[in-house]
Amino acid sequence: MSTPPRPKFTPAFYTPTDPPPLHSPTLATPWLPMISCAAEFPIELFEAALQQIIHHPEYNSTLILRSEVLWESDSILQEFPEEVPRIDGLQIVRCIRRRLLPRRPGRDGALEQFCTFYAAEGEVRVVVLTPVMEEGRELPYYHPSVSHLAFRFIPCPSYPPSPTSSPPSTPSPSPSPSPSPSLLRIETIPLQNTPTDPSSRLARTSLSLLDTLHRYGWGMLTGYKKRVKHDVLVPRERYQDLYVVLRERWGYLVGVWREVTDPRKHVFEDIGIATYLILLWKDTFSPPDSQDSAEEYGYTEGKTPWKAWPRPLGGFLDLGCGNGLLTHILVSEGYEGYGIDLRARSSWEGYSEETQARLKVVAVDPTVVPSNSWIISNHADELTPWTPLLAVLYGCTGYISIPCCPWGFDAKFDRAQVGEFLSSANSEDEELGLGAPGEKSAYATYRLWLARLSAHCGWLVEADTLRIPSTRNWGVVGRKRGKVPPSEVLESVLGIIRNVNERGVFKTRVPEGKAGEH
Repeated sequence: MSTPPRPKFTPAFYTPTDPPPLHSPTLATPWLPMISCAAEFPIELFEAALQQIIHHPEYNSTLILRSEVLWESDSILQEFPEEVPRIDGLQIVRCIRRRLLPRRPGRDGALEQFCTFYAAEGEVRVVVLTPVMEEGRELPYYHPSVSHLAFRFIPCPSYPPSPTSSPPSTPSPSPSPSPSPSLLRIETIPLQNTPTDPSSRLARTSLSLLDTLHRYGWGMLTGYKKRVKHDVLVPRERYQDLYVVLRERWGYLVGVWREVTDPRKHVFEDIGIATYLILLWKDTFSPPDSQDSAEEYGYTEGKTPWKAWPRPLGGFLDLGCGNGLLTHILVSEGYEGYGIDLRARSSWEGYSEETQARLKVVAVDPTVVPSNSWIISNHADELTPWTPLLAVLYGCTGYISIPCCPWGFDAKFDRAQVGEFLSSANSEDEELGLGAPGEKSAYATYRLWLARLSAHCGWLVEADTLRIPSTRNWGVVGRKRGKVPPSEVLESVLGIIRNVNERGVFKTRVPEGKAGEH
């Protein structure tokens, strides 16, 4: 059964005929209602929707990296921080103190904030965000110019709301002629001299937050489940912290990019993949009884602890390395390995001599792969389906495949001829988050085919969605062997190769005169 579409978001600016604003006797400045919309979900889901907003502020602002909870109280507070306002008719039932971390620490500082939940008649009806203002310090740019911002659920006797008409999706200066029985509203206490007109930055921020709340509440009402799974193998916090450091170390390459491709996409994508691999390798190759410590992740004062972290014994092999940037970053950060492609790219000459010595022009047929190495198959196209086979044939410690253009073993991938690997449903498909055989997308079918192929080759298949600026950001990982005896796994791999040989279509590519796209 398909999920019903979200009702049209129909925001409206405040008018005197709307319900009155909040009243806080402890505040000198009155609350200013900014914008409201119909509540398309019951009040029981309001708190859960706000939890999502509080714990994931990065979904609403590209300038925020994430939030960290410093402390929280789930009991009714008799004493609470003086920064938290009292509100008439409501009682504080929960308070969270969090720290907002900026995506660019060199431009914005971190900011602590109280997130306070207020209830009436046993139901949370208001959540107020209060920045902890340090004397003499301005709020960072990513935070609206307010001392308090409130999310408010204004219930009316009858729920659910009646079907709404379809007025314009942009805010209108007057209320809808057929208002919903319940409302969602953003109210603020703006700082002095802060513009609050409909075209102001504060109004735009309020509109965006209201839209997010409307979307989250409706998703919870309809049982929406996020299909894309991030941070499965590498914790989000570990990834983000190291990524910020590596981006500062390598982001300058955007300004000296030698290729005709988009520098921001390729530079930041490969920084992200390098970050992911460094942390994945640390987890994979650390002793079983080892435990992480905060000191291991101390990146302050120019420290580079990752250069001593565990990694593949045989180094890495970047198949179809293209511009060679991923190889360059990993080699420069102390990791042994090689990148191979059909032709040298102009960017190779701009790398260090150490990196240039690790970039090879080789036509893989596929043949020799260093033993105990880790294969990186990042948008490797024709080599993508061969990756799990090569990892078995040459005793590799693991691999990661980030597929792009769908290829079979000797021709473009044809989902009408997926073969035995997708002949039946698999209960693990949904857990992997790679899609389902019933999906219409050819790319979703291809991802599943690669995962099943990897399992057929004896690997315990893991999958993750990488935090990189690409729509082709699914990663299929093999780093552990299944219970199938090695002899049977080898026979399965050799059986695939025999079938390819019998078809007589496969041809080894030779170095080309024109570089392909990475």
